[in-house]
Amino acid sequence: MNYRRPQNANIFLDLGFSPAEAENLRIRSAMMNALVAHLQSRKLTQAQAAKLLGVTQPRISDLMRGKLHLFSIDALVTMLAAAGLRVDLRVTRAA
Repeated sequence: MNYRRPQNANIFLDLGFSPAEAENLRIRSAMMNALVAHLQSRKLTQAQAAKLLGVTQPRISDLMRGKLHLFSIDALVTMLAAAGLRVDLRVTRAA
């Protein structure tokens, strides 16, 4: 059986998180994925990425390993900006 999740679905809701926490996790996950993809596309070492973002190499290791619980929205916005990326915000009514 092939199950395809709708693109706007939030897997964190399916995992039992409250709606507010699931939304926070969804946003942080999307930001983290964008940052990791950007760093990988630039073929930076973890040391180079750390210097670019103004953080330590172990912090980059946590990022690359997807340790979502270690990154706040604020921290991710700061890192994305340091990488030369911009975060846009769009607010819509919940379904």
